[in-house]
Amino acid sequence: MSGTSPRLVAGIGFRRATEAGEIVALIRRALIEARAGDRPAAIATAADRAAEAAIREAAAAFGLVPMSVDPAALAAVDRRVPTRSVRIARLRGVGSLAEAAALAAAGETGRLVVARITSTGATCALAATDRHFGTAVDTAGFHGLHARRERDAAPCPPNTKLRDA
Repeated sequence: MSGTSPRLVAGIGFRRATEAGEIVALIRRALIEARAGDRPAAIATAADRAAEAAIREAAAAFGLVPMSVDPAALAAVDRRVPTRSVRIARLRGVGSLAEAAALAAAGETGRLVVARITSTGATCALAATDRHFGTAVDTAGFHGLHARRERDAAPCPPNTKLRDA
């Protein structure tokens, strides 16, 4: 990590019935536990859940768009995931979706600063990173859509750069 204050990535796992407010509250709780600022640099979740309303609305509360992390990227960081949920391992192939999403989005130098915390329908973990998040689509197994406008939230193919108008 560099000498500057690291950016935090919130990794999120959630059940389908979970509302955005619950996810927002859980992210805020994690940020308090980390003694960090009032918003993460990015919010990451499994690719098959990133377009769901609850996570999109929760990310929007922080001025973000959720990052979509594919199964291969989640699996690639599983050895660094300290929490082992039998249920999530059976469903997702990783010990904790929240921790794996945070670590995958944070990159190779990322490290967990808050291990998985839970609410009724969601989980959250925070990883510190020196990675910069912009509107470019990253090629490390997720789309790094950190945008404020709905236009930028549209899916795009890998290796595509989004331009601000």
